[in-house]
Amino acid sequence: MAWCGICGTDLHEFLDGPIFCPSAEHPNPITGEVPPVTLGHEMSGIVNFVGQGVSGLKVGDHVVVEPYIVPEGTDTSETGHYNLSEGSNFIGLGGNGGGLAEKISVDERWVHKIPDDLPLDEAALIEPLSVGYHAVERANLSEKSTVLVVGAGPIGLLTAAVAKAQGHTVIISEPSGLRRKKAQEAEVADYFFNPIEDDIQAKVHQINEKGVDAAFECTSVQPGFDACLDSIRMGGTVVIVAIWGKPASVDMAKLVIKEANLLGTIAYNNTHPKTIDLVATGKIKLNQFITGKIGLDDLIDKGFDTLIHHNETAVKILVSPTGKGL
Repeated sequence: MAWCGICGTDLHEFLDGPIFCPSAEHPNPITGEVPPVTLGHEMSGIVNFVGQGVSGLKVGDHVVVEPYIVPEGTDTSETGHYNLSEGSNFIGLGGNGGGLAEKISVDERWVHKIPDDLPLDEAALIEPLSVGYHAVERANLSEKSTVLVVGAGPIGLLTAAVAKAQGHTVIISEPSGLRRKKAQEAEVADYFFNPIEDDIQAKVHQINEKGVDAAFECTSVQPGFDACLDSIRMGGTVVIVAIWGKPASVDMAKLVIKEANLLGTIAYNNTHPKTIDLVATGKIKLNQFITGKIGLDDLIDKGFDTLIHHNETAVKILVSPTGKGL
């Protein structure tokens, strides 16, 4: 392992778990593991050993891991929807090691080679960037669409970055001035609004009279979802990217009258190679999203604590399990 990012899911496990992690009473149904498990699923590293029958990788290759744990027999081909397989989980949550370990053993299917000149710290963000890529893919946008991203946390920023890299006009709605500033500095959008001060629906219709083609909900709060539904054009699409911890209400009349598409999205599905290509070709620069690098000993104080209590100033904190590169 070279670097491992701290994900919001890790924070949920730390504060409220077990959620995706197994418990003593409920072992993971695929791995059979019970606590303790090693966290970490946003990882990059260097191949240290190659098992028998592995043909696409060699020792020394720089790689990232698509951290799936899926039931035996799951179709993981290019046409398979393995992200929807019942009982699936993630390496670093459901077991099978984790990115906060010094070494990890992974099936060849889930390991993706990256160019040697792509820095390994930036490569650790390929996994969350794939979440954004899959969300944009789900929206099925036409060329040069206009989209709204509600929420400029890590996933909102990366979803906006993908849409912008694909040539779409991107609008961000985010109440935090610090997060809006980060989004502006990263140049992931064309317009930046504060939903506390700005009428998002009115602002959107000033930019595009008909409304946006798609809106991405990345906040898990009701006003964020409402802004998405209000801002899309007739026949537009709302994609729910955030993981909601409670039920939301839907104005069914608006949904019906607009003949809107309301879509969910979970993780990613065969998107890692496409995401790697976006980064390798320079269309997305990931170093601007890295706001901290720490060693494993500082995981709680400088990692989890910062992201829980000071998340406006931190986007992605990376951990070096071995301490190398610090």
